[in-house]
Amino acid sequence: MNLQQSFKENDSIRLGLSADTWQEAIRLAVQPLIDSGAASSEYHDAIIASTEKYGPYYVLMPGMAMPHAEAGKGVFKNAFALITLTKPVTFSDGKEASVFLTLAATDPSIHTTVAIPQIVALFELDNAIDRLLACQNPEEVLKMVEESKNSPYLEGLDLDN
Repeated sequence: MNLQQSFKENDSIRLGLSADTWQEAIRLAVQPLIDSGAASSEYHDAIIASTEKYGPYYVLMPGMAMPHAEAGKGVFKNAFALITLTKPVTFSDGKEASVFLTLAATDPSIHTTVAIPQIVALFELDNAIDRLLACQNPEEVLKMVEESKNSPYLEGLDLDN
């Protein structure tokens, strides 16, 4: 499951969107995966339900969220989507996010073995959130993903599968 390949195959980068609530942001964050056939609206519903039950466990750093729910629930294939918001949304715990990198996985092991290292590699780039928010088109995001491929977090990972 290759981040860059997934973005391209699923046409799943959407920039400069607007949302008034975190629920609306989650809907927008999952929509590219629904549009591509990687997931169904059931996956969106699962993320909302999980967030209401456990809180926004997927806000990984200030400004950035990785929405996901139980592997396989409404997911047809492994995929990523990335959206940016013009202004952040606030979650129930007060945390805010304006960059959402959604993960849809068919198997729970994908979260830790393949997805997380690629996401960490991207967000460890200098000023990653500000740079992603400044991107004007998907190609600029893909350039950042390409830049992140030199990260030590990706050593030994087979990203061609």
